[in-house]
Amino acid sequence: MVVLGIETSCDETSAAVYDGERLLSNVIFSQVDFHRVFGGVVPEIAAREHLNKLPVVVDEALSKAGMGFGQLGGIAVTYGPGLAGPLITGLSYAKALAYALKIPFAGVNHLEAHLLSPFLEFKEMAFPFIGVVVSGGHTNIYFARGIGEYELIAQTRDDAAGEAFDKAAKMMGLPYPGGPSVSAAAKEGDTKKIIFPQAQMKAKGFDFSFSGIKTAVLYYLQRNRKKLEAGEVSINDVAAAFQKAVVRAVVNRLRAILAVREAGIIAVSGGVAANKCLKEELEKLGVEKKIRVFVPSLLLCTDNAGMIAYTGYLYLKKGKSSDMGIEAVPELKI
Repeated sequence: MVVLGIETSCDETSAAVYDGERLLSNVIFSQVDFHRVFGGVVPEIAAREHLNKLPVVVDEALSKAGMGFGQLGGIAVTYGPGLAGPLITGLSYAKALAYALKIPFAGVNHLEAHLLSPFLEFKEMAFPFIGVVVSGGHTNIYFARGIGEYELIAQTRDDAAGEAFDKAAKMMGLPYPGGPSVSAAAKEGDTKKIIFPQAQMKAKGFDFSFSGIKTAVLYYLQRNRKKLEAGEVSINDVAAAFQKAVVRAVVNRLRAILAVREAGIIAVSGGVAANKCLKEELEKLGVEKKIRVFVPSLLLCTDNAGMIAYTGYLYLKKGKSSDMGIEAVPELKI
């Protein structure tokens, strides 16, 4: 079965073709330039651009795969979580296409697709594993036993890691999106000059909180203007300290989880998984705990239709399809 995947949960318009063995194409159109001036994603603009670009992106994905619409056996599309307008745009397009071609389609959980994305790249990937989804909208840790069998172990109580990067970058006067700009600045900074605190959760568990780190950055910038103006510390130093604090939070939670959960594999996905510092620290943890750590390439870390096509294929292959009554669910959970 050849499956066309469609992803429009946020500001990437993406289409991909998966043939049951490999990705034949994975096309992504980024809307970053449209949203940069606003310092974040504007849902209405995102939905409009998806509407404009979807036909073009789908045609390009099919062309690169050497396929025509008549060769498709199924369609997979993100139906949540994400922004309502963008989700509705992609879902409506997929429904219309499936109806016209008289082929089944599957609504795919964006989070589940992120969890399963490492399977597209690593032959050694296997269940069970600890899956970390760390992105602009989510910071969750799951124990994955099999397809559709996921246990939520930890989640953020407030900001997601990627969201914290965006907000902290804005405070520091760095461009949107915050992840790449903070990471670039951090390379030139000194992580020893500033230490930002870690959130201490009162309730038992492994949940995250990044709001405190973000607030600590704000207060530091307000209270140390003279040091910054005098060059005693730099924005690069602030960026380095912030990045270190976020990475430390993720790694420390994983270390605590591994103390009570046996696992041979950690799989990390989501946009923030592309952060080099996070990847390096996770690899160190893997060596320390003698656990394999899999982090997909940049293309599969970001929001992409390849992971949607793959996940949809797994369900369609089992005969599990969606009906035309399925609706977008912005707050969809696993």
